[in-house]
Amino acid sequence: MPEKQKINILWFTKDLRTRDSESLYHIMQEGLPFLAVYVFDDRDFGRMQLGSRKTGRYRTRFLLETVEDLKGSLSRNNIPFLIKKGNTGTVFKELSDEFDIVKIFCQQEWTQEEKEKEDEIRNVMPTAGWEKSYSQFLVHPLFVSSTMDNIPMLFTTFRQKVEKNLLIRPEFVSENMVYDRSSLKVQSDKVTLEVLGYDDFEMDSRTAFPFRGGETQALRRLESYFSETRNLSSYKETRNGLTGTDYSSKFSAWLADGSLSAVTVYHEIKKYEQEFGSNESTYWLVFELLWRDFFRYVSMEYKDLIFWKNGIGGKKYTADTNEELIRRWKDGTTDSDFINANMMELKHTGWMSNRGRQNVASYFCKILKQDWRIGAAYFEELLIDYDVHSNYGNWMYLAGVGNDNRDRIFNPEKQAEMYDPHQEFIQLWLQN
Repeated sequence: MPEKQKINILWFTKDLRTRDSESLYHIMQEGLPFLAVYVFDDRDFGRMQLGSRKTGRYRTRFLLETVEDLKGSLSRNNIPFLIKKGNTGTVFKELSDEFDIVKIFCQQEWTQEEKEKEDEIRNVMPTAGWEKSYSQFLVHPLFVSSTMDNIPMLFTTFRQKVEKNLLIRPEFVSENMVYDRSSLKVQSDKVTLEVLGYDDFEMDSRTAFPFRGGETQALRRLESYFSETRNLSSYKETRNGLTGTDYSSKFSAWLADGSLSAVTVYHEIKKYEQEFGSNESTYWLVFELLWRDFFRYVSMEYKDLIFWKNGIGGKKYTADTNEELIRRWKDGTTDSDFINANMMELKHTGWMSNRGRQNVASYFCKILKQDWRIGAAYFEELLIDYDVHSNYGNWMYLAGVGNDNRDRIFNPEKQAEMYDPHQEFIQLWLQN
């Protein structure tokens, strides 16, 4: 029996980019040939939870576009890329049958389902080494651990400690690294919406997020929002908008699947400030990136508690499960036009503004008094920019079982008066 070829694997998960890719940068320094791999795991598309599908059609299409874009970028650098559909453990078992896998390079994950996949790989490749990156963060865990012993419950405390002597790593220079080793012949699967179990669809023309997935589109949006339109300079004043493409950066979907790095955004903000000046708005986008980091550190600290009914706060949480009220919330037929308009936008586009998300979550938990996890699962299905840490962190926060000690309740009618005074948004989504 011939000896199997020794190779390394670059396992892409939620780091679907070539710019500022720590794993790509480090695997290129190794002497062995390597294979880049992405798996469309069947469980991410077929599984149901609390009445919602794990991944809906909007994020699925965005992900397909993202992987296709990554395939083009890797191809230009001669990097072999295997795209498979199936079970992650099974795919890696097949790879281990064909190759001698020496080391796996990937992004560090710690949430439940991501760890399950990693455990499957360890079972079929017990001798393979692992090299993991923390490049999904803006602020590296080593910096955070040097400034605080544990993650505080309040974001303000976290931010103040982190901002003092803030140090952000430079970008990894990885996007133009050309692969020059022996070519590995592999056969990818043809993965489409239909293959994953979805019908094709036309995006609703009213959407505030008409963008495609992928690093190319992400960097184009970055350039457009920063230097071309200079919208960054008015970010703080416009970020609570409800209609149109320019009321917020819209970076969240690309940040969520890792086709855009938070570190890249940070350094581009700093370049922008040098050229066009800094103000409260340029700072505020960094502030929002720190919020994103905060929820990641919270999930890292509390692990599976972020999925528990009582959350991380340890408070007793009681809620009903009234199928009729839940259905009316999902269908946008509640007693509040402002809530309904936001829920119709989500249902028809996979997008909702930050202002809308806070209102509909508060309404679900505090006014309808339903189990927050059902709302979180619905968001997980529908949102293009779903991110496990931010989604569950924000839902806990608004349900009063997370990081918020004020246990706030949003009044949707007052919110509508403030943020949709002429009812343009309500009319856009509730017109006959």
